[in-house]
Amino acid sequence: MLRSRIITGLVLAVTALVAIYLLPIPAFSLFFWLVGVVAAYEYAGLAGVERRWLRMAYAGVYTLLVLATVYEPDLRIPGLFVSAGIWALALACIFSYPASGTLIRPWVTGIVGIFISWASWIALMVIREAPGGSHWLLWMILVVAFADIGAYFTGRQFGRRKLAPEVSPGKTWEGFWGGMLVSSLICGAILVAMGRFNGGWIFIMVLLVTVSVVGDLFESVLKRERGVKDSGVILPGHGGALDRIDSAVAVLPYFALILVYAGLTDQAV
Repeated sequence: MLRSRIITGLVLAVTALVAIYLLPIPAFSLFFWLVGVVAAYEYAGLAGVERRWLRMAYAGVYTLLVLATVYEPDLRIPGLFVSAGIWALALACIFSYPASGTLIRPWVTGIVGIFISWASWIALMVIREAPGGSHWLLWMILVVAFADIGAYFTGRQFGRRKLAPEVSPGKTWEGFWGGMLVSSLICGAILVAMGRFNGGWIFIMVLLVTVSVVGDLFESVLKRERGVKDSGVILPGHGGALDRIDSAVAVLPYFALILVYAGLTDQAV
């Protein structure tokens, strides 16, 4: 299990780097549309859709939204704001769980999954098309990755107080703050090297790390409601695609909006 987990992780890392830095934007768009199809398919499963053709139809709705956005780019910003709003509501859902479980109906999960998948694709395009977009996208991934790594090791060493015991008993406040510190120090140093760092980025990194944890915990809520351990089986040793990207899909719309409204992109959105 550990060996397959490591191999799969390395393959995913290399694939992500190739997609971010080597694919031209049209191919980048198609590649991450396909990732979104897989994510939407898994969200359909978390919504209780059992039949394969219905899951594919669900992924088809996501595809229609992507196509609509290609032909009408003005849909990008509203899509990002809707997704950001969903993740804000997800925070309330996490800390009121299990009481909030009565509100998580299959149709709610279905609608949420469609919008999250769609907005993730939008955010990837907005970030990638920004000046230095490949670097920004990698930086965002590192924020999420180092937050996860830092939380894991500090949580194991110092974890005492449960962060959300009804949702994910293994996560602690000590791990959360450890992940915040590790991610902020490393990614802050990268910003310094890029010549981009200023005081405002401290707030941004705190926000992004917090949202990444919300993404992870919210998927745990959905899996608990569905009674499953993983969102899928597509990745050996890791489970489903959502099990690997749950944190990133939460961060994506926020970071895309930050890039747009911080004036770091001159692209038409």
